[in-house]
Amino acid sequence: MNRVVHPIEQESFRRLRARLDTSYLPPLSRAVVERVIHSAADLGYADDLVLDEGELATAHAALHAGAPVVVDVEMVAAGITRRETVCRLRDAVSGPGLTRSAHAMRLAYEQVGPGALWVIGCAPTALEELLTLDASPALVVGLPVGFVGAAESKAALRGSGLPAVSNVSEKGGSAVAAAALNALLYHPVSALSDSEETL
Repeated sequence: MNRVVHPIEQESFRRLRARLDTSYLPPLSRAVVERVIHSAADLGYADDLVLDEGELATAHAALHAGAPVVVDVEMVAAGITRRETVCRLRDAVSGPGLTRSAHAMRLAYEQVGPGALWVIGCAPTALEELLTLDASPALVVGLPVGFVGAAESKAALRGSGLPAVSNVSEKGGSAVAAAALNALLYHPVSALSDSEETL
């Protein structure tokens, strides 16, 4: 079922496109870039995001076929309104050399197994832990924010060879991570040739 897009959102995307030409991007890449920029009102993401259309297409198919979505924190879950998500942070405990966020990744993997989409917008240690698991993800949205470990964890994600959406800088956060996943959720399965449908 297609979303009903509010006029304010339509106008926001119109203004975004008036300030930034995204028409050269393939459909899913354009959808992710625009929705991330829209969520943060930050045009700098156009040059900061790292993504691959083929990986997005595979992830899009997995998502619409019902693959689980795992998030690192409830703030990311709150931004993903059209799909149930798995967040195990409340059940996690920290220990020597293990943050709660990292433990939550282990618990989530035990629950969902391989093939999930992982959306990390807060904790670099969650992303670092995910890279140690044999998760075989459909996609990792790795957009944690912060001055300690965020850029490094995203570089490690890109170096891992896993299908991913990441960015080079230290910026990120729950809203932009949720936005990247929502871009794939909102994009109709039958309309990959029409990026206007991604609003």
